[in-house]
Amino acid sequence: MAAAAAPPGAAELPQLAENLLCRLQENFEALTEKLTLRMEEMGERINDLEKRVADLMTEAGVENRDEELGVKTLT
Repeated sequence: MAAAAAPPGAAELPQLAENLLCRLQENFEALTEKLTLRMEEMGERINDLEKRVADLMTEAGVENRDEELGVKTLT
């Protein structure tokens, strides 16, 4: 009985799969880095907004009580 011949290009499939996985990993890492940077930027903006609100409340003579405002303090 003759052995079944591998279809043309079958020998390259493992290398193609490995290349695809490497590209996917690179893209995932780049996306993770970008998301992390955006989250840090948003955190800075939120901190800035909280400070500005506190400053405005002080200017207006309103006491800044987080419980009354329902504000959660981020740490």
